[in-house]
Amino acid sequence: MFGKIEHIGIAVANLKESNKLYEKLLGTSHYKTEEVVAEGVLTSFFKAGPNKIELLEATKSESPIAKFIEKKGEGIHHIAFAVDDIREELARLEAEGFVLLNKEPKKGADNKLVAFVHPKSANGVLIELCQEIND
Repeated sequence: MFGKIEHIGIAVANLKESNKLYEKLLGTSHYKTEEVVAEGVLTSFFKAGPNKIELLEATKSESPIAKFIEKKGEGIHHIAFAVDDIREELARLEAEGFVLLNKEPKKGADNKLVAFVHPKSANGVLIELCQEIND
């Protein structure tokens, strides 16, 4: 079962400049920057009340974020939902006919296991599932 919106991901061309912009907009500094090498992305997280905003900058030209910006420009890239059991949710969504970009979860930013649902299955919105990693 889906829980709260975990975060909204925003693709940006320049993380340093976007951090400055969102610091002004939200009236707070980002609390974490993290590179996800496997995805070719550098992330920055902000808290906005009980919600989080994740800014994503490509670190290589073949990364999904670079391709997204090339095709659509900067903007909302995905909506992430917290889930208790990511594998169970992936199985449920696949059984419901959703197209999964990941059959198995992978390590993402902010100590999460993540997997994505193809935007073609969700009215053009890339959906990310996030499960907290409990070591």
